[in-house]
Amino acid sequence: MIVFPAIDLKQGQVVRLAEGDMDRATVYGDNPAAQAMMFAEAGSQYLHVVDLDGSFAGRAENREAVEAILEAFPGHVQLGGGIRTREAVAGWFDLGVSRIVMGTAALKDPQFVKDMAKEYPGGIVVAVDARDGMVATEGWAEVSDVSIVDMARRFEDAGVASLLFTDIGRDGLLKGCNIEATVDLARQTDLPVIASGGVKGLDDIRMLALHARDGIEGVITGRALYDGRLDLAAAIQMAEREG
Repeated sequence: MIVFPAIDLKQGQVVRLAEGDMDRATVYGDNPAAQAMMFAEAGSQYLHVVDLDGSFAGRAENREAVEAILEAFPGHVQLGGGIRTREAVAGWFDLGVSRIVMGTAALKDPQFVKDMAKEYPGGIVVAVDARDGMVATEGWAEVSDVSIVDMARRFEDAGVASLLFTDIGRDGLLKGCNIEATVDLARQTDLPVIASGGVKGLDDIRMLALHARDGIEGVITGRALYDGRLDLAAAIQMAEREG
């Protein structure tokens, strides 16, 4: 199982939001590239980066910071946040992004996401962000009438790399990952699932890794790392050992 440390970008700074609320952001640093290097030094070969401003604007708003991360980080960078056009997808892949995460576009223009998945095999991740089991979009500002399982199944035969499942009600709150819902989703779809939202410590990593055979591909963690509740090197070791 892969551990993805997260770098969320807001106005060029490294932040974490509580429940996806832009007004509840905690700033953890103003040098995203340096943060990426710290994660690399802890042994991470993977990074999850989100352009939070881009999620709301529908276009890249933290391009400079993302480019600096790409230059600094020697491993694989997974990027999300407002990537909704063919030009944007192509541009980021050209710059060295390994995988692109699409959420709002997956709900509002599923054919576009399927086309991109076909064009970039293994390069597109579909974000299924949920509030009370229903898919949320527009930077989590809107909740749809589509269930997470229905959303996931729409992309099963599309060639997407995996599903990124976030329980918004736990994100950034250190409440513990919603392991039951994540594993349930993994069992109900053929696609690998990346868990996100609420990781508070090593136990969450261990529990998820034990379900790797159910289709849990990875886990994204942010606030627990920044607050010192989770040691990244220990988390990577745990994920490799149990998963």
